[in-house]
Amino acid sequence: MTSTDRKTFSISVIIPTLNEEDNLDRLLKWLQGRPGIEIIVVDGGSADQTVACARRHGVQLIQTEPGRGGQLNRGAELATREVLLFLHADTLLPDNFADQMHAVLALPQTAAGAFRLKIDARGTGYRCIEWGANLRSRFLQMPYGDQAIFVRNSVLRQAGGVPPQPIMEDVALLRRLKRFGSIRIAPATVITSARRWQSLGLIRTTLRNQLMLLGAACGLQPHTLRRFYTGQNGKGRDRQ
Repeated sequence: MTSTDRKTFSISVIIPTLNEEDNLDRLLKWLQGRPGIEIIVVDGGSADQTVACARRHGVQLIQTEPGRGGQLNRGAELATREVLLFLHADTLLPDNFADQMHAVLALPQTAAGAFRLKIDARGTGYRCIEWGANLRSRFLQMPYGDQAIFVRNSVLRQAGGVPPQPIMEDVALLRRLKRFGSIRIAPATVITSARRWQSLGLIRTTLRNQLMLLGAACGLQPHTLRRFYTGQNGKGRDRQ
């Protein structure tokens, strides 16, 4: 694939939300005013002030059914920019994220990209998780959604969009995109919240995620995996 001239490189940032008022306010303050950026918030039925926050910031707001895959797909359908960046509300980008994305997508035979992972917490356990995630991303070309996956709009359309499944949509999406080239990892890091590890514990969270991957590899349906996941954390939040 060929590079696009930097002057015309534009990004649609698609943010799926469900009760993210605090994280969303911080993220939108950081994003707004950056050139070439279209911001689309796709809310899945928040009961807090998430929708009001998006309206207050004046970004494009879409309200739809909950389920991150469907939310991302709906945002992608309405995005108008050259490159799509799928960004979780609790993930912070590096300052030079646009340049990093441009450099990755300019590499030959590249379908999509993501960033290295850093978790916003101290401790050896978190550093081990980061190490494993970054190793998996680089050698298996399988970053997760909290690493801010990005892809050209045209490539995503060729791939059939984001799979509208209720959980593990990031894994399913990357499997689609790999038909069109490599999934490359930018050298910069995103910083993501430690809340899911803190709520369930490092070991239980890691074990649960591996069981989810195993279940998907064995052909279990996404709705079955979702029931297992929500039974484990009791909150109904998508795996990130």
